[in-house]
Amino acid sequence: MLLRLVSRFSKLPQMSALESLLLLVVATSVSLAEAPRVLPKGQLPNDSRLEPLKDLNGYFPFTPTTSKEAWEPRVEQIRRQILVANGLWPMPTKTPLNAVVHGAIDMGDYTVEKVYFESMPGFYVTGSLYRPKGKSGKLPGVLCPHGHWANGRFYQNSPAAVQREIESGAEQFETNGISPLQARCVHLAKLGCVVFHYDMIGYADNTQISFEIAHRFAKQRPEMNSSENWGLFSPQAESNLQSVMGLQTYNSIRALDFLCELSDVDASRLAVTGASGGGTQTMILGAIDPRVAVSFPCVMVSTAMQGGCTCENACNLRIGTGNVEFAALFAPKPQGLTAADDWTVELAKKGFPELGIQYTVLEGWGNLFLLNRTEFKHNYNSVARHAMYNFFNKHLKLGVKEPIKEEPIELLSEEQMTVWNDQHPKPDGGAEFERKLLQFWHRDIAEQLLHFDSSKSQAEHSELIAGGVDIVIGRRLSNADEIEEENLREFDRGNYAEIHALVRNTTHREELPAVFLHPHDWNARVVIWLNKHGKAGLFTEDGSLTPAVKQLVEAGNTVIGVDLLYQGEFLADGTPLKSTRRVENPREAACYTFGYNHTVFAKRVHDVLTMISFAKHHELKPKQIDLVGLAGAGHWAAAAAAQANSELHAVAVDTQVFRFAGVKDIHSPDFLPGGAKYGDLPGMLSLAAPTPLWLYEESALPMLNLLGSYAAQNAQDRIHQSKSPDASAAVEWLLSIH
Repeated sequence: MLLRLVSRFSKLPQMSALESLLLLVVATSVSLAEAPRVLPKGQLPNDSRLEPLKDLNGYFPFTPTTSKEAWEPRVEQIRRQILVANGLWPMPTKTPLNAVVHGAIDMGDYTVEKVYFESMPGFYVTGSLYRPKGKSGKLPGVLCPHGHWANGRFYQNSPAAVQREIESGAEQFETNGISPLQARCVHLAKLGCVVFHYDMIGYADNTQISFEIAHRFAKQRPEMNSSENWGLFSPQAESNLQSVMGLQTYNSIRALDFLCELSDVDASRLAVTGASGGGTQTMILGAIDPRVAVSFPCVMVSTAMQGGCTCENACNLRIGTGNVEFAALFAPKPQGLTAADDWTVELAKKGFPELGIQYTVLEGWGNLFLLNRTEFKHNYNSVARHAMYNFFNKHLKLGVKEPIKEEPIELLSEEQMTVWNDQHPKPDGGAEFERKLLQFWHRDIAEQLLHFDSSKSQAEHSELIAGGVDIVIGRRLSNADEIEEENLREFDRGNYAEIHALVRNTTHREELPAVFLHPHDWNARVVIWLNKHGKAGLFTEDGSLTPAVKQLVEAGNTVIGVDLLYQGEFLADGTPLKSTRRVENPREAACYTFGYNHTVFAKRVHDVLTMISFAKHHELKPKQIDLVGLAGAGHWAAAAAAQANSELHAVAVDTQVFRFAGVKDIHSPDFLPGGAKYGDLPGMLSLAAPTPLWLYEESALPMLNLLGSYAAQNAQDRIHQSKSPDASAAVEWLLSIH
């Protein structure tokens, strides 16, 4: 730490002549035409972020907590992460469903009706509504998302495949094996449940966004990469956290709304069950919507593969977490799982025991169930369905005498089930509809964030933005991080010491090369100076300090320069990073890389937070920590200031009017999923209030949120909008702040 560094410098005058000579030789060996190196030339920092990226096929263990008290903040964090990643923080305005139920088919002891309603204006959820006959009073409601069966709700298995399943014991009856999806809904209705079997986006009647776009997206579409009318998977959509998974999850929430509005449904007895992609929706809905009372996700909860489809992945979703923990968020409520000969094959040994511990801690062990039938391939077959019927019978209090047995069902054809006809025409879809849908979503959220509910205080509004930015950046200034330094080289420059060191965040296995310029007459003030070239930004081409940095040091301030990730010594060949790494997935969807890994931008902000924490917890106890981000480093400084918990005394930022909304490439080092959503860069800066803030060249309109946050704390006078981008102007302002 700096104390050790300074104490060692205090001994410099007492060094022997030989020691002084050796130091001089080392000092002159550093080329003054280059930035000082901390590590030997060619050696990269020992930093975990240089290791291979994580992808959906990684290992996702779950560590249960030892108490309810420890679990509660984790639940809040992961639930918010799911909501933010899916674009549901804040929740889109729930517009009228305008539900239409028509075309009832009498099947004897149950009916099947056609349903469509608007989850967002003009965007339709479609499906089949199964209702039991001869039942009175309020009945349990069950949602059935179908997963990735061909044609979804209209799926029919081949006779040959059905015969093989009957022979293996997976199915009992031919008709049930032809449509296991219909079989599930029919028998739940016969058990006394109102069942809504709804289409995933791109399947059956829900084709306003095509199957190819929603589930097979492969390549970026330049025509949908626009600053105003963008499409799904574009950098603009990702910067606003708009995704197919988010739309599908919102459809599931609105499907619950639909069930709750039915006069014959008991809103206190709602269940969800699906397999594969339907299992993902079941798991996610149970994690975020408290109305779900019983959950039964099949063949999806696993420490292995997390979901391969674009409809199961969203940027930021599984960074530091995974499907087993998502399932744990439902605890201690009743939850049944199934495992098969697929990625869930090891669930009984990996994941389920830990899930059981969490249920036990929350006093809900009797509510957790696993059907471990790994002799079957990926499925929701008769064996799994019977386990689900018994589980629902118990926990939804259906009162049906067991054992429950399926009977052959009467199959409905696609023509009988489709919701669209001449009286109920199919709505328009395609690229133009996709653009309009995303614009509605974007405008709705922007309106909520800019013109917040008057019943909420400014603090509550700021907390909404802060809650989103927390997930988008992925880290706050933390007292829990273990940070250490290793002093490698020390030079006496007359009135100050130049110290070359490695700063390590051992909690996250990160290592940063840094230079400390520490005046012998220190004023207990530290300035962290960010530059697009890293610590090289402290020096001119001839190796001397830049005038602005020199002015700070001569005024008694310690100045810290640091190589953030992929700056300076992180670059093997010295070439600035132009394109970020991606996981080995052929599809050009950002979620496959950034659903499991932070972006380079976020990681650089983490580095700034590490340096702030290093200074804050230093044993010399500096009285003031300032942050400067100029010459292409302003956006990192702004984001770090937002996450610094008001520990900074002053912040000087030249944003160069950078906006995440303007990033046109999902592999740009400045790409940040969600970066534009919460007021873009000015929105992040608003979270720094009331820290004194020096700004250059920011237009008035995007500053509304920022100015509003400062005004709410009577700190308008703490924003200084400079007329000059020169570093000396920022330094003069810094020196005026006491």
